[in-house]
Amino acid sequence: MRRPRESRRQRLPPIITPPAGNSAFLVGHAVGTQGYVCLPNGAGPSWTAKPSRPEATLFTNFFGKDVQIINHFLSPDANPNDAAQDPLPFGSATWQSSFDSSKVWAQVLHSNSIPAGSDPSCPNTGAIACLLLQSIGSEQGPTGGRALTKTTFVQRLNTKGGSAPAEASTDVGNQTLVPYTADYYFFRKDE
Repeated sequence: MRRPRESRRQRLPPIITPPAGNSAFLVGHAVGTQGYVCLPNGAGPSWTAKPSRPEATLFTNFFGKDVQIINHFLSPDANPNDAAQDPLPFGSATWQSSFDSSKVWAQVLHSNSIPAGSDPSCPNTGAIACLLLQSIGSEQGPTGGRALTKTTFVQRLNTKGGSAPAEASTDVGNQTLVPYTADYYFFRKDE
């Protein structure tokens, strides 16, 4: 498995850069899928990711070994904060620590994304977009774990794959999972 790129040292587009006063505290390389369903639209069936269906495992390199650190999936926000929209969506992007089961929910706000292939931080044309997501809730693990509870932003960079298939299925309701990889950076407020 490859290591996350050193994107922190390069200048990133402001639209996907967390505000000053937030620093990265954790990075993981994700391997997973983006789920799509074929739904009708005005021009005929097309693939949609609404609601999004990410499923990924995040790893970090520890003494030369890849170690699972986080699971990424879609789930209802059980503990929304002031940044959460009202009403809450059915499910939100979720990251859960593999060590203490703490969770953070986040969503893209104000179209904070750039197309793949448009910047060195997001080099793979045709991949899913690179994003900045804001925390909309967090939850301690069942034994009080707090590894992810102070997360303020999640940044997705270096995406590869994961885009909806180019050709729509003629079978409305058909589902597909598209493999992807990405680097996720977790930020918290500076102390």
